[in-house]
Amino acid sequence: MNDATDYLAILRDNTPLIDLRAPVEFAKGAMPAAINLPLMNDSERAAVGTCYKRDGAEAALRLGHKLVNGDTREQRIAAWVAAHKTSPQALLCCARGGQRSHIVQQWLRERQIDLPLVAGGYKALRQAAIEATQVRIQRPLLLVGGCTGSGKTLLVREHPNGIDLEGLAHHRGSSFGRTAKAQHAQATFENHLATALLKVSPPFWLLEDEGRAIGANHLPEALRERMAQSPLVIVDDPFELRLERLREEYFVQTLQAFIDRDGEEAGWETYAEYLRHGLFAIRRRLGLQRYEQLTLHLEAALAEQRSRGTTEAHFAWLAPLLEVYYDPMYRYQLEKRAPIVHFRGTFKEVSAWLAAQ
Repeated sequence: MNDATDYLAILRDNTPLIDLRAPVEFAKGAMPAAINLPLMNDSERAAVGTCYKRDGAEAALRLGHKLVNGDTREQRIAAWVAAHKTSPQALLCCARGGQRSHIVQQWLRERQIDLPLVAGGYKALRQAAIEATQVRIQRPLLLVGGCTGSGKTLLVREHPNGIDLEGLAHHRGSSFGRTAKAQHAQATFENHLATALLKVSPPFWLLEDEGRAIGANHLPEALRERMAQSPLVIVDDPFELRLERLREEYFVQTLQAFIDRDGEEAGWETYAEYLRHGLFAIRRRLGLQRYEQLTLHLEAALAEQRSRGTTEAHFAWLAPLLEVYYDPMYRYQLEKRAPIVHFRGTFKEVSAWLAAQ
């Protein structure tokens, strides 16, 4: 059976991957369609690695077969067989397409299952993802900017040319940006970005105007440089409409997401702590006196939401937070970029303008 070498097609098509690397390797970077079903767990891999350095390749191979034997071997083969049944088009993938992939391939052949492997493994796919991103971002970029609550992310998500960077990062890009989904490792985030860029070939990409980092994930430097040179469209919506968008997203949807993930009680506690931490993270920029005032309003709003299920009380701290912190900060940044603003209007006006491009 031929090894798979069309790396761009594997990424573009979200070809399922049975990733045979140890969990510690997978956690550092993985492809979007990969599931981690390792040949060796972390401790087994570490022992084999130590043996390789001390006694050489043959001794390490013998130790590996000794560690992954009997019931352990059968359990892992059963997991690979089950993954193949779920995704018959899946490919085997290890770090470099070497010994681990070939061992598993042989074990599966003994069960009358032929699975191709990714030639060059994760390393080859990762390099392809990096190169694909560098090539694809050479297309024109158009950025959507605007104050918090303007609906920028929604515009990007609705547009056929949109790349939702915040969705890929599992973060909304501010001190209140955390979501119920954990952020990816940096390499995994970049792999998701490459995959998104490969799926369509538009005349231009529509991106939200972001800083260098979205939570813990940093934008690739090449993308940041292209964004810095790209034109902007600005969403200017009424303050009350922005507040309502933020109320729905941060106080209704976010609470529900935490409850769905953690259960009713734990989800509420996670949600309340998330809001407290968001305010705490910017306390020095707010000034301690203003931070303490806003915290009092936040605690009162949480108490009311907990007892009555209403969220309007959050406006008592959210509105001044926008007025004294977020809005002035963004408008100051925008003043320096005025020459590259191509259009400015309400959400509906910007949406119509984008549709005409």
